[in-house]
Amino acid sequence: MSREISKDEVEARLRAIGAERYHDKHPFHRMLHDGECNPDQVRAWVINRWAYQAGIPMKDAAFLSRCTDPDMRREWRSRIEDHDGGVHEGGGIRRWLKLAEAVGLNPDYVASGVGVLPATQFAVDAYIRYVRDMPLLQAVASSLTELFAPKIHEERIAGLFKHYDFANPDSMSYFQKRLTEAPKDVAYGLAWVLDHADTEEKAQMACDALTFKTDVLWAQLDALHSAYVVPARIPPGAWQPGQGMA
Repeated sequence: MSREISKDEVEARLRAIGAERYHDKHPFHRMLHDGECNPDQVRAWVINRWAYQAGIPMKDAAFLSRCTDPDMRREWRSRIEDHDGGVHEGGGIRRWLKLAEAVGLNPDYVASGVGVLPATQFAVDAYIRYVRDMPLLQAVASSLTELFAPKIHEERIAGLFKHYDFANPDSMSYFQKRLTEAPKDVAYGLAWVLDHADTEEKAQMACDALTFKTDVLWAQLDALHSAYVVPARIPPGAWQPGQGMA
């Protein structure tokens, strides 16, 4: 039989994964936050990160479609509302398009998904499929990268305001809003995982899910770095500097 395990031990193992593998350590993020990205590298990041932002409510809708607990659905559906928002005010997705416009891109071009790197789209699609198909424990645990998100948002806000002319309260509103949304989301998700990962086997399932999610995030930045930094080899069909400008 799989041994029982304490909540403190499970949480420590989850946090250790973030400390080692979260994408705040990726060289591209270090460039971005330190003001070392040129305008086209920033635009490439905005375009490709859009694919991930657009995939989040699809991922959460897939999760809700298989969740039989109405209390859990009530808690989880706010994630979709946070990203999609209402008809008039929009949500996180519309705030991301404000950033796209601020860096000189046509928001309609960005929202079309044209120009997203193939590897970025593969990673996003893999995440949606994972949440749709895996047991609920892994599906919830894969969202726990939000444990580490406030730190990267704080670094990003400070770095972009310091180094880039496009940064202003309107263009940075996505990140500012996530400072309050992410802790709310992760508080529920973490508590649920700790309640259900009560054996060594289940704890390992949760850790494997979080590791998978960090790989999804890291793979997107690897693709971005390869296409637009070194060796700067842009694959066919991906965004070329000068395309999709406002």
